[in-house]
Amino acid sequence: MKILHLLASVDPRAGGPVEGVRRSGLAMREAGHEIEVATCDAPRDAFLASFPFPVHVFGPTKGRYSFSERLAPWLAANAKRYDAVIVHGLWQYHGFAAWKALHRSEVPYYVYVHGMLDPWFKEAYPLKHLKKWLYWPWAEYRVLRDARAVIFTTEEERTRARKSFWLYRAHERIVPFGTTVPQLEAAPLREAFLQAIPSLRGKRIVLFLGRVHAKKGCDLLIDAFARIARRDPALHLVIAGPDETGWASTLRTQAQAAGIAHRVSLPGMLQGELKWGAFHASDVFVLPSHQENFGVAVAEALGCGLPALISDKVNVWREIEADGAGMVAADTVDGTEKNLTRWLELDDAARAAMRAQAAETFSARFRVETMVSALTALLEARGGHDDARNNDSTLTTLRETTQPTH
Repeated sequence: MKILHLLASVDPRAGGPVEGVRRSGLAMREAGHEIEVATCDAPRDAFLASFPFPVHVFGPTKGRYSFSERLAPWLAANAKRYDAVIVHGLWQYHGFAAWKALHRSEVPYYVYVHGMLDPWFKEAYPLKHLKKWLYWPWAEYRVLRDARAVIFTTEEERTRARKSFWLYRAHERIVPFGTTVPQLEAAPLREAFLQAIPSLRGKRIVLFLGRVHAKKGCDLLIDAFARIARRDPALHLVIAGPDETGWASTLRTQAQAAGIAHRVSLPGMLQGELKWGAFHASDVFVLPSHQENFGVAVAEALGCGLPALISDKVNVWREIEADGAGMVAADTVDGTEKNLTRWLELDDAARAAMRAQAAETFSARFRVETMVSALTALLEARGGHDDARNNDSTLTTLRETTQPTH
């Protein structure tokens, strides 16, 4: 098949959707499929050169909506070159452009929601939600209604998505998300990271890796870490990721007020060897998010044998808890402290067993091959309408074969 992925941006700072397209695209290309990408980035954006697929660019654009008057006409003219078009994310122009160009076309388009219909946003930002309601009936509602399938990564995400807007119709499908972990020797990666940040050598690193954003619960993590820091002077909190909103300075002030500034590092975004080195140099991964569709970094941490301490708002929490690959608690300071305390109280044997289980859970549930098998089944069935029953059966079988055995 020849597949076009449609994103507002392929800037790696955008997080999970971009990384998901990169990883799944590489795996699908290895399986013999052709992958191309269309985006509203500007032609001179530096990150385009390192993206591993042909990229059609329709920027520069102004504002977060990323409107491009050239995108919809190009899609209409070129759609027949592709077997499927996959739209990633909501609330930006590229999805509406796909609807304008393709909703009467023979070429099917699919929408990956990527957690953007979670009702947490309605509760956390009620004014923004009202603005979205003005936009919803004539844009996103139509985008979802007319898609060949709307793709969710978990049953939890699908169930929660139905609670955001009462005007809602979609041909819903579940495709388990997956990613890859490079098969590289851990020791050199660990050493490269510690050489880059030598103050962390000899520390027991508690790692957060992701966008530094209010929904991620970094403030909860700082307060919870302050409560348990006295248990072991070697503990050190690393909050690594791009700071999109300028929140990092507030977090530094918070750490200073809690008396732990010298035990908290915010090194910014880590990529390549430094990112994987951070995983391998750390003792545990923590993500106390208020809302998280999948959490690519959670899967990556597991793949590096790192237990995940997560909130019950991360949509893979049931899998983590059931497998014993980490610990789960509420997205509060108390909940985050509870996870850290329980982990600290494990003896060496239990901690080693949890690390081993983390790697097993990644291999059983979150490998990119699982995602590619399910997504290929959906696309080959041109799934969503008449093929719904057969496709659901196929995906159910795929999910059942990825459950770990004990």
